[in-house]
Amino acid sequence: MDEVGRGCLAGPVVAGAVVLDPDRYVSGVADSKVLSAAERERLFDHIVSAAVSWAIAIIEPAEIDRINIHQASLLAMRQAVTSLQPLPGMVLVDGFLVPHLAMAQRAIIGGDRKCTAIAAASILAKVTRDRLMLALHAQDSRYGFDKHKGYATREHLAAVASFGYSAVHRRTFRPPSLFDALDHMDRLDEHEADAIEAGH
Repeated sequence: MDEVGRGCLAGPVVAGAVVLDPDRYVSGVADSKVLSAAERERLFDHIVSAAVSWAIAIIEPAEIDRINIHQASLLAMRQAVTSLQPLPGMVLVDGFLVPHLAMAQRAIIGGDRKCTAIAAASILAKVTRDRLMLALHAQDSRYGFDKHKGYATREHLAAVASFGYSAVHRRTFRPPSLFDALDHMDRLDEHEADAIEAGH
């Protein structure tokens, strides 16, 4: 299993879990980050068709804010893997162990580059999340979710500075590059107000 969207300013965190069939090899599976969007879309269909079982879990921004992004990522992964039917006897996880799983697990650093099953899970999660972000862009195009998918790019930060948060932004995720600047401007405003009050 694997998750995507952990470092985003907006949108959900999404986890994918998959049990691959060793007799139904899917050619081209790799870390979702090195594949094009078109390649991921093509592989998504092949993976879900060939898999013994697969599942997706989505944790929305409000829940991320309530429990924090780390706990939300763990929750998404637990929900994804426990939705598999049948349940696997062993789980391979990208990066770190997931607490409170009922089955054995192994964390693999850089697992999405080393393990086909983790790479396949990363593709399922990434494609699902990208589709969700495109749908959010269709509802509100001001932030450019179709381009950056909620990550804190310069364009996205500029949109937040102009329009403020939308309903799908995470209130507890405050990128320093934007908010340090805003805090600095707030301090300048305060100093200006103090100067005016003092007659300067």
